[in-house]
Amino acid sequence: MTSPDPGGVTEHRPVAERRLHPVTPFRRAWAPVAVLAGWAVHDPNGTQEQLARLTTTVLVLGLAVLLPVAGLYGFLSWWFTHFAVTDTELRIRTGLLFRRTAHIRLERIQAVDVSRPLLARVAGVAKLRIDVVGADDKDELAYLGEREARALRAELLARAAGFAPETAREVGEAPAQELLRVPPRELVRSLLLTGATWGSLCAALVVPTVLWLTTHNPWTVLASALPLLGAAGTSSVGRFVAEFDWTVSESPDGLRIDRGLLDRAHETVPPGRVQTLRIVEPLLWRRLGWVRVELDVAGSANAVLVPVAPRALAESVVARVLPGVEVPGELSRPPRRARWCVPVWWRGHRTAVTDTVLVTRAGLLRRRLSLVPHAKVQSVRLTQGPWARLWRLADVHVDTGADKTVTARLRDAQEAGRLLREQAERSRTGRRDARPDRWMTG
Repeated sequence: MTSPDPGGVTEHRPVAERRLHPVTPFRRAWAPVAVLAGWAVHDPNGTQEQLARLTTTVLVLGLAVLLPVAGLYGFLSWWFTHFAVTDTELRIRTGLLFRRTAHIRLERIQAVDVSRPLLARVAGVAKLRIDVVGADDKDELAYLGEREARALRAELLARAAGFAPETAREVGEAPAQELLRVPPRELVRSLLLTGATWGSLCAALVVPTVLWLTTHNPWTVLASALPLLGAAGTSSVGRFVAEFDWTVSESPDGLRIDRGLLDRAHETVPPGRVQTLRIVEPLLWRRLGWVRVELDVAGSANAVLVPVAPRALAESVVARVLPGVEVPGELSRPPRRARWCVPVWWRGHRTAVTDTVLVTRAGLLRRRLSLVPHAKVQSVRLTQGPWARLWRLADVHVDTGADKTVTARLRDAQEAGRLLREQAERSRTGRRDARPDRWMTG
């Protein structure tokens, strides 16, 4: 890092490197133990045979060697990990034997999330995950002190927004205004009214019972019951734990999501990076007027914006994510002859186009309304199979930057051709007129 002095002489300023929190070695010490545990799970019979050959003295000596080695590994991996924030990048150096240095340019940072697993919350530390444009995997700093993690997050976002280094440290974390909070009771009711919850639970009860009646083999029953019970737990208890106290807030650096019962996560929906937004309406939620809002973000694993909320409140949050976008109330149906291509379910397919988004809807029991901003469309395709050609129907596929595709199905062939041409033009003008994706512009 350099800076010119008044006399024209370039002054070199050393970059101050920092280490992770001192509790980190305890977390990393588990790596050798995890390797042995993985080997034992992979080959349980071989592990049992090996343990049977060992005496108590050998086992004690083995533990006496393993624990110090694991502790030494954790300490050395922590000792050789440094990070620093320069004028242009976040630099992370890691590696004990094989050194790795990650250079993360500040202007490429699109989100910085703070995660606090249960044990980390007890220890007062947090994990920082950095989401970079064009990178599939997130770099992370685990662990930092909770206060240090929040301060570093605020500094990185301010620097990514273009603030000078001295100003970025003074900006601090941008204030947030709460838009939505999901009460625990409402979350529980939504899970009980979700078909996937009851479907996975019924499968976990019925399939093992049928296998027991037909095979009378306890190992077969156990091998089928455990994955099914795990799926049932994930679709009900797991979702409750992950989506507990879900809060959406608005700040100059984007929409913030705070969630989690055991592991608290503080995530950011990167501004301008949302490629597709879906409003999901399960059958049993309709009488209550509830919806779920999902999204596709380029280069991010964020998939849920609102787990459950009244439709009007959810659409107000949608308007914050996609400014100037209104969810249309009327969508056009396919022509009646589409019933010969897709019986019954053809009624669920609808399409609409506004000045800002392409809107499609699919599903009768579980409706999914997809909104794609014109500026986020990467390509447009028209497909028409032989049977659809006979009935003068075609599908228009819209590809987005998140490697997702939204399809306007069963459209009249002439309408589909017109939609293809017009959508390609709207996408070009939308990208040209789109505002730059920057933080802290408000």
